[in-house]
Amino acid sequence: MSQAIEIMPLTLTIQGGVDKDGHSDAVSEIEIARGEIIGIVGPTGSGKSTLIADIEQFALGDTPSGRRILINGLEPAGEMRSNPRKKLVAQLSQNMHFLADMSVEEFLKMHAKSRGKDPGLADKVIALANTLTGEPVNPAFQLTILSGGQSRALMVADIAVISDSPIVLIDEIENAGIKKQEALRLLAGEGKIVVVVTHDPMLALMASRRIVMKNGGMTKVISTNEDEQRVFKDVERMDGWLTSLRETIRQGEVVA
Repeated sequence: MSQAIEIMPLTLTIQGGVDKDGHSDAVSEIEIARGEIIGIVGPTGSGKSTLIADIEQFALGDTPSGRRILINGLEPAGEMRSNPRKKLVAQLSQNMHFLADMSVEEFLKMHAKSRGKDPGLADKVIALANTLTGEPVNPAFQLTILSGGQSRALMVADIAVISDSPIVLIDEIENAGIKKQEALRLLAGEGKIVVVVTHDPMLALMASRRIVMKNGGMTKVISTNEDEQRVFKDVERMDGWLTSLRETIRQGEVVA
């Protein structure tokens, strides 16, 4: 049985540390549950990537921020921090390209086998990936020829279907060239904790809460209220129109 399944149900707790000047985080603690989307917002250099790194490393007061990350209210076991096979975190970075010289299908089947799962899940992963990108992914494609958008779409689908990691960290998915809101809904719908660093108003408002960063510190947590949810619906419609327009131009068609 995988470590991720053994520890269900799962909550992720971030306990505050200090900002760049050594002042205590204004947010002393935030608890995040499965299926929740949390945004991390703030200007460039505000500490968003540092917070993501704290979560990825399961910091226990041993990083520059001094923050502590708990799983189910407890300090994570040492092997969760040091053993790659026990990691509970999957991370999607801003730049993602494959180096392995194999086909998409071969890679997915190998990953499924390594997780003790049905290699046939590769077909489901590819089908899901193709709902997230305008550039279809073919099972026979070599990993090394995939575009950034195709790579991101493939990994989102892989994390949703094959990976046991219950925590997903995403750094600025708005630059990925994929259908971003569908990607977040897919991951959250699979019971993942989704933490996304974003400058995108739509993704920020899509989150149930967002952590505001400034000068390396967590300054506040904003819960998305009903007014913001209505704004999100308007922004989502506009984004859908822009996505359609981009695809029209991509296909070499005339904009009517």
